[in-house]
Amino acid sequence: MKYGNIKYYDIADGEGVRTSLFVSGCTHRCAGCFQPETWDFSYGEEFTDEVAEKILQSIEPAYVQGITVLGGEPMEPDNQRALVGFLETAKERHPKKTIWLYTGDVYEDLIADGPRRTEVTDRLLACVDVLVDGPYVAELKDITLRFRGSSNQRIIDLDQTRRLGRIVLWEDEPVYSTHTM
Repeated sequence: MKYGNIKYYDIADGEGVRTSLFVSGCTHRCAGCFQPETWDFSYGEEFTDEVAEKILQSIEPAYVQGITVLGGEPMEPDNQRALVGFLETAKERHPKKTIWLYTGDVYEDLIADGPRRTEVTDRLLACVDVLVDGPYVAELKDITLRFRGSSNQRIIDLDQTRRLGRIVLWEDEPVYSTHTM
């Protein structure tokens, strides 16, 4: 798997300070995508064990809340296979850190027998605490939304969703969700 970028100390792609990994490869090709260069599976650098280790070390400080994986498309079958071991290691080594994952897919399609479901999908999703799902839709762009680009996208609390057996949306701090100070 290739990656297009790694952002250390990122505060835009999930709650708190995070390390964000932008994987390469996406067949969604959403109109208005902010990173169309990441559609190409050969874009960027190789995701090696050394790169993975550097990311894992970057989240060790107490002030870093976790890892965000986005792209491109992390749920492309080849990307899932490349990411699952890394995310399992992240959860094992840093169980109190959160993993956020952005996908242009809809959660219900990922847990059903959809086109992106692979032999590792369940293992990968088991590592994810918060899933931002749904394609970016330019006509639904809303710059007042935190952690997503268009109003059709959901921020799903996967821990609660698994626990309750139904979709539970992640709840933002009230000051941010109301856009008032």
